[in-house]
Amino acid sequence: MGMLTTHKISADLYDDGFSLIAIHSDMEDYAMTYAINSACGLYLKRMRKDLHLNENMSFSVFDWDDEINDVYWTLISNKCEVEEEIPSEGLFANNMSRRTDHLVKERKEVDYFLKVDATDETMFFQKIKFINLISKVITAYPVDTQNLKSKRNLIF
Repeated sequence: MGMLTTHKISADLYDDGFSLIAIHSDMEDYAMTYAINSACGLYLKRMRKDLHLNENMSFSVFDWDDEINDVYWTLISNKCEVEEEIPSEGLFANNMSRRTDHLVKERKEVDYFLKVDATDETMFFQKIKFINLISKVITAYPVDTQNLKSKRNLIF
């Protein structure tokens, strides 16, 4: 009888070679996408399927594969409205409650993340500058992905 081998999946298996831009804005996702496309010369489009973390949490995702520059762009909402039924009795039976959930829980103040796979630093910071010029964007800045606990939620 041979020896049994135990295999462990390393955290390094997950590709985390991406840069991240945090965006603060109260714009709707389609308006944000249009504004970023216009300001940065991108062609982000809504993906066929949203990102579902569980049956109640769904986040809108827009992407574009820039084959000329070999860069993959993904704009993803960090916020999701969740409706829950609160069982109760009497006058207010079965009320609906709304709460906001977040894709990256430790960055609840961020409305959107622009995930950039394989870009040079100059282009990355140029896009941040352009996003900050959008009138309804409060601020946009780079995020250090090494310290994000919820980083795996951004790998899909």
